[in-house]
Amino acid sequence: MSTQDVLSLVVKAADDKKAEEITALNMRGISLIADYFVICHGNNDKQVQAIAREIKDKAEEIGINVKRIEGFDEAKWVLVDLGDVVAHVFHRDERSYYNLEKLWGDAPLEDLNSELLS
Repeated sequence: MSTQDVLSLVVKAADDKKAEEITALNMRGISLIADYFVICHGNNDKQVQAIAREIKDKAEEIGINVKRIEGFDEAKWVLVDLGDVVAHVFHRDERSYYNLEKLWGDAPLEDLNSELLS
């Protein structure tokens, strides 16, 4: 499975659970951690957990190794590490506080329209 396929899976899984403001940063050449960071948020703890769980479950269904999940119980900032794609699922208030989009402002935004339509 290509990195682009994993990105698409993460975006669709987040969208299925009504994640808001789904953004993907292309981290190639910027970070050694991952090729893409997917950033989104939910409006409450339960929704944040549902989004993270959906990403994990959809990945595992097709044999993608979920390397780790951090922050699930607190549901303020859940990190789902799928290797080349790392999903950051925030609680609404935490997203604006950490502002990863600004922190990694030199990373280009990935066009997600094709990810949601395919």
